[in-house]
Amino acid sequence: MDLPTIPSPQRLRLVWMILLTGCVLLGGNLVRLQVFKASELLTYAKQQQTTYLRPFTPRRPVIDRTGNAIAIDEQVYTIFAHPRYFDKKSTAEVAKALAPILNQPEADLQKKLDSAKTGIRLVDHIKEDSANRIRELYIDGLDFIAQEQRVYPQQDLLGSIIGYVDNAQQGQGGVEYSYKHLLERSEKAVRLNKTGQGNVLPDNVPNGFIHQDDLRLQLTIDNRLQRAIQKIVTRQVQSFGAKRGLVIVMDAQDGAILAMVCNPTFDPNEYWNVKDLSAFKNWGLTDLYEPGSTFKPINVAIALEAGTVKLGDTFYDSGTLSIEGKPISNSDGAARGTIGLTDIIRYSSNVGMVRIVQTMKPSVYYSWLERIGMGQYTGIDLPFEAQGYIKERKTYMSSPIEIATTAFGQGFAITPMQLVKPNAMLANGGKMVTPHVVKGLYDSQGRPHWQPQPAMPKQIFSPKNTKAILRMMEAVVNNGTGKQAQVAGYRVAGKTGTAQKATESGGYSASKFITSFVGIFPVDNPRYVVLSVLDEPQGQAYGGTTAAPIVREVIELVAGVEQVPLSKPDS
Repeated sequence: MDLPTIPSPQRLRLVWMILLTGCVLLGGNLVRLQVFKASELLTYAKQQQTTYLRPFTPRRPVIDRTGNAIAIDEQVYTIFAHPRYFDKKSTAEVAKALAPILNQPEADLQKKLDSAKTGIRLVDHIKEDSANRIRELYIDGLDFIAQEQRVYPQQDLLGSIIGYVDNAQQGQGGVEYSYKHLLERSEKAVRLNKTGQGNVLPDNVPNGFIHQDDLRLQLTIDNRLQRAIQKIVTRQVQSFGAKRGLVIVMDAQDGAILAMVCNPTFDPNEYWNVKDLSAFKNWGLTDLYEPGSTFKPINVAIALEAGTVKLGDTFYDSGTLSIEGKPISNSDGAARGTIGLTDIIRYSSNVGMVRIVQTMKPSVYYSWLERIGMGQYTGIDLPFEAQGYIKERKTYMSSPIEIATTAFGQGFAITPMQLVKPNAMLANGGKMVTPHVVKGLYDSQGRPHWQPQPAMPKQIFSPKNTKAILRMMEAVVNNGTGKQAQVAGYRVAGKTGTAQKATESGGYSASKFITSFVGIFPVDNPRYVVLSVLDEPQGQAYGGTTAAPIVREVIELVAGVEQVPLSKPDS
């Protein structure tokens, strides 16, 4: 019988040292984990056990002032095909069944289906009713991927106002851009627990987590006016071979824009198909032009307010004059002798306007131009507005020709909206209001939850002077250059403009003009300002023959929609 081997003391010490070392290392690691890395590990554990979920919420709808939909979100589908899973159906049979629903040629669909065994992107952005029709075919091997898409039911009617939403769900241009903070619902992320396999546990889901409010962004635009005016502008642009056309309708009492039609425009449903990028512009806000004679009534109002001219004053119209060696003539070449303010406006006398503006010191006149907003933004709630342009004060102080040309609307540049704004002052008794296209954020019951707070109207012109200016402008329509703006039953004030376009060399084109007409009605209770502009109409085109007829038709529309009472006879 063998005796057990007794380990040597050296071997025992080695074993104990190994065990002791292991215990020390293990204890040290426990201290490291429990003390030094505790917070880090706790954070990591929470990340594994919880997740943050933010629900996808569609953008808020946009409606016009009567509640008609302008922009909405709807669910659409992308369909993927996997022919390997077509249960006993050939690709030809599937193509034949899908072709009438997808509105695609059967042969093209079959070619797609034969291109691969799986993962074929068959169609994008198909609407739910079409997707349901396909589901009812019970074809195995079709996947429907749901997504939200911004839809514009009015198509190209308000493209330049509403803008569009791109594939990244970002507003681009128009209201979609400037009011994205109100259109995007700000849903908070909620922390939820996860299982060890990563599945979400619904135990912490709060009540109303996926609730959506019923708020809609309401515009001041009236779709009825917008659509009818769009047809008028399109017809007139085509009739005169114009490069483009524009109409703006403003309620002068508060600056609300009732219609703003730009031609050309675009369909925000298919913004990617736009070939001419200028169609994306709302050129009533972005493009500068010299207003020409449409600015003359505003200059008369300035002179009256400055106190250098009185309503009964007369001026000598010699038909032509020279400033710093440069000739200035009336557009019709006529010399009318001694005439009053009304006839200067009625006959659009350049010479008479120069005489009026010369009664003011250059510094006073320049200050008034600044006061009425020339060279500034209008403050409209749409993006990418251009700032008006006037030359520096020192240029006006030292150059009489600059003052003279500004008198009849040349030598400075504004946007069409920057012309509407001071004309609104003539209509509302002299108050400067801020143009805007958004009325507010309303719920489905019509209750306001947010409304814009524009600057308080500032009194610029006196009611007495604006009333007198309107009578002068009424003479333009009754028996002056704006006869084609007459509307039966309504007193209309207006001013024509036929302005030469500036050239890149610094002069003026002899063949390219911008024709315009600005109208205010009804004169006995003035409220609405209507501006029409045509860019480069062809032939014998003048503001009174191209733009004034547009304003006449627009006034007839506005009077009907707004139920404007017939004017009382002038007393």
